[in-house]
Amino acid sequence: MTVPATRLRVPGADGVEVAVHRWGAPGDLPPVYLQHGFVADTRLNWVGTGAVGVLLSAGREVVGVDARGHGRSDKPHDSAAYGERRMADDLRRVADALGHESFDLAGYSMGATVAMLTAATDRRVRRLVVGGAGAPFVEPGGAARHAALMARLAAALEAADVADVRDPVTVDFRRMADALAADRRALAAHARAVHARDPDLAAITAPTLVLAGDADPLADRPEALAAAIPGARVTVVPGDHSTALRAPAFAAALVGFLGETS
Repeated sequence: MTVPATRLRVPGADGVEVAVHRWGAPGDLPPVYLQHGFVADTRLNWVGTGAVGVLLSAGREVVGVDARGHGRSDKPHDSAAYGERRMADDLRRVADALGHESFDLAGYSMGATVAMLTAATDRRVRRLVVGGAGAPFVEPGGAARHAALMARLAAALEAADVADVRDPVTVDFRRMADALAADRRALAAHARAVHARDPDLAAITAPTLVLAGDADPLADRPEALAAAIPGARVTVVPGDHSTALRAPAFAAALVGFLGETS
């Protein structure tokens, strides 16, 4: 069982505070920062899947950040407060507040976008893991399709009842939001503010692992994404977008890659 986290709150540039969860103690390697996916939070994506426990067993210090609008963080309802670029700035401010001069970074799905945006501009990122993302992120027309998906997600979250959601792609996100008693207005506000997905992937200098499920349509052909990041490698594990995180092979690949020193 994972030991309880130490928690603190860090304000963003606009005063929106994000919740930060910390485990472990400083070691020979820098801390591992974890950024979760849309609708989820640190507890669901990283604690519940066992990733935090495996990292702690490997002697790593771990920092999980609940993105604004999610988990224990502030949840404004104005779309102007959202977007992955704001979330990336929040993550950088957490590292500033904790005084970390170097850190490893892993993100999943929405968190993968946040992680790539961070690593493209922040040289404190020593190693990077991009989970739950693939060719749709970089292929022609991918941004437009992603924006259309997020518009459908916003509509699903704003529907009066889950029974009104007929879209098989978005209904699972709505069910997850209901199960977590999440603030659906805040989540919809982020969905409507999703960025144009244009990080300068060629600017990422940290060694990078693209980690995807073999049955994940949102991470189809991860090799195409890896090809856009200098020197990136790919590992494919069993599972779809929801289940790949729970595959033992996912945590093993995450810990193994982040444990490398060169």
